[in-house]
Amino acid sequence: MNGDSSEVLGLLVRDIGEAGVAEMAGSPGLAAAVDQHVASLRDELGDPGEDELMGYLRSFAEEAFNRGWWPDSTRDWEFVRIVAVCWMMRDAAAP
Repeated sequence: MNGDSSEVLGLLVRDIGEAGVAEMAGSPGLAAAVDQHVASLRDELGDPGEDELMGYLRSFAEEAFNRGWWPDSTRDWEFVRIVAVCWMMRDAAAP
């Protein structure tokens, strides 16, 4: 992935994550799905720091886009996974 694509991907993922985290407040179903992904990620990654989560997020999103995924549903698996990682990054950054 070249620099421009990587930057676009980063912005898109940030926007997806921020929108999803905000949407969780009014959507118990989305919040529950994110909780399940967070639990799965903790099983897979342990207690990752912000840098590890960013690396995971970047490779996960790049793979998803390479498979042809596009964020047009706030209920698909990839969207929820991205929101879960962003939620964990917020948690990791909190004092």
